[in-house]
Amino acid sequence: MNIAVIAPTHIPARRANTLQVMKMAQALTSLGHNVRLATPGPKPDFGEDSTPETLWESMARHYGLRHRFPIEWLPSNPRFRGYDFSLRAVSWARSWKADLVYTRLPQVGAISSQLGTPTIFEIHDLPQGKMAPFLLRSFIRGKGARRLVAITQALASDLTQEFGAPLITSIVIVAPDGVDLERYANLPSPHQARRQIALEGRIPNGHELSSRQFTVGYSGHLYPGRGTALLLEIAARLPEITFLIMGGEPSDVINLQERAKNRALENVVLTGFVPNADLPRYQAACDVLLMPYQQRVSASSGGNIARYLSPMKLFEYMACERAIVSSDLPVLREVLNQENAILLPGDDIEAWVMALKDLQTSPEARHKLASKARQDANLYTWENRATRILEGI
Repeated sequence: MNIAVIAPTHIPARRANTLQVMKMAQALTSLGHNVRLATPGPKPDFGEDSTPETLWESMARHYGLRHRFPIEWLPSNPRFRGYDFSLRAVSWARSWKADLVYTRLPQVGAISSQLGTPTIFEIHDLPQGKMAPFLLRSFIRGKGARRLVAITQALASDLTQEFGAPLITSIVIVAPDGVDLERYANLPSPHQARRQIALEGRIPNGHELSSRQFTVGYSGHLYPGRGTALLLEIAARLPEITFLIMGGEPSDVINLQERAKNRALENVVLTGFVPNADLPRYQAACDVLLMPYQQRVSASSGGNIARYLSPMKLFEYMACERAIVSSDLPVLREVLNQENAILLPGDDIEAWVMALKDLQTSPEARHKLASKARQDANLYTWENRATRILEGI
């Protein structure tokens, strides 16, 4: 099929939604479809070195991509709240006779479906405000609606209750996020990965990463609700363990670094942003990987996504074959259980400290959890996700 993937925000960026869109475009490409991606805003400019080849190489490293697909940057004026871009993007898709439009942008979903173009709309939260519910109903009632992809079962259930079973159930499908398993094959041991990273000298701010010291890690953004306060509390009680924190916007990294410095936490190592192409090896440098979500979790937009989140790092952690310790949010139990992770209350510091102490002294327990997580990761490849979503279309 000719598939037009239409991104909700500008690419490249560090926002998780751009990573997820790029991974889906790659998965659809790897399945043999002719995929073209449209994104709002100006084309990146690298000056004299800005060639199609250098641009793709930069994007591939940023997003950890293996399969190439064309990208079109279309004009978008912020004053028009995405409607001008949406009209351009749908017109662009129809101009090259796309058989299917795949998008996370509500305006695109509504316009494309109303025009009768076969459309898949992926949704990660309940529609908020005045226009979002209207746009979703416009998508559902349009002649082009083919799939409504809900990121979790919790979201699918609430959508059905909010918008009515007859409208939703015929097209909704639950599809958690995914992982590129190939990029997590043949990873070095934690000891070897730490040594490689230390030799490369890529840890900023004068921090050192000891190859021999037991290391627990967190990767992802540092927005409110991601558990940074909990991480610092645990680090303060376990000075013999290194806490490797990967990712975050520069301002958030500086803020967390200052908080750690004020508490004299020399065992907290912050890397800042890690390109997705390098992320598997950084995650592999950890003996245990953490997801310390709180009851309220902020997205880049500031909204609370705790009820519906399906974090990409969850599936990366599983593929990395490391023991996982996670907050016990109900939505995470759609994937995690007592066999593939340790699930704890997000506000119980003592429970987290004891769990890490136990894992530090029990390689067998770490191996058992990690092996089951890696086995379960086979269910969550991006290609499997794309295949399920397209089935029957």
